[in-house]
Amino acid sequence: MRVVVTGASGNVGTSLLAALSGDPEIESVLGVPRRLSALALPKVEWAAADVARDDLAPHLSGADAVVHLAWAIQPSHQLQSLRRINVVGSERVFRAVAEARVHTLVYASSVGAYSAGPKDRRVDESWPTGGVPSSFYSRHKAEVELLLDRFEREHPAIRAVRLRPGLIFKRESGEEQRRLFAGRLFPRFLASRIPVVPEIARLRFQAVHSLDVGEAYRLAVKSDVHGAFNVAAEPVLDPGVIARLLHARTIRVPARLARSAAWLSWRLHLQPTPEGWLDLALAAPLLDYSRARTELGWEPRHRADETFLELLSGIREGARLPTPPLTVGAP
Repeated sequence: MRVVVTGASGNVGTSLLAALSGDPEIESVLGVPRRLSALALPKVEWAAADVARDDLAPHLSGADAVVHLAWAIQPSHQLQSLRRINVVGSERVFRAVAEARVHTLVYASSVGAYSAGPKDRRVDESWPTGGVPSSFYSRHKAEVELLLDRFEREHPAIRAVRLRPGLIFKRESGEEQRRLFAGRLFPRFLASRIPVVPEIARLRFQAVHSLDVGEAYRLAVKSDVHGAFNVAAEPVLDPGVIARLLHARTIRVPARLARSAAWLSWRLHLQPTPEGWLDLALAAPLLDYSRARTELGWEPRHRADETFLELLSGIREGARLPTPPLTVGAP
């Protein structure tokens, strides 16, 4: 079996490549990032391509499955460029999959595709995927879900699967996560010295280890399933849980104040995360991932709280892998 992975050099892509390279039924894997990687894994080859511009046909020729992970969240001040990569790029990948007559397409959706939902119960994959309008990430994920809906109607012979994970962390993504969400000016040592955790109403979210997500994608490639799958782990994280993990205390912060602070600091280019990310965190529903357990046979091997601490350790240590997205200094 030959598998092509777009966006293969990032947080999830590197975990998926590791899972695929260890599978005896996978004969070869082609990683297709925008920039070539120095990461060496058994069975894995690399070919650089920009999903929004380059000819993808040569890379998809002969593939049995394509996993589309390529996505951009920075630079967040250039929304037109981000949409070109995320939405137009996804549409081009889907079209190339159809033209190459690939049997299986697996797409990396997200909890961010969902419309605002409850924080006191879990929602399954039938929850609406209208996104959170103030978040460009959420808008793009919701828009690509619609593109995939159309793709499935037009190409019923191609097995299409979409995974909707919660926040995805691993130690080796520490430097990338710091750069993308906190900014290059954020001191690494602060990741382990957080004395106060803001307690904001509805700030409850789920996290999952990148290696567990990579395994979920491997199972999606190998199985005969169709449709959407939520992917998450226990426990649900909230300010109280995080404060206990960090031996910190909580302090109540009104959501409006936190949002204003995020907006102003982003507009002043003091940090790279616009206020829409906070809106998404407060609006996104909690996920029921029982379908992934029963139909994919997937089970998270890492606890969400331990994964969160692993990420903080990775940020403090500047942890990375030899790929452009995960390496210090990458744009």
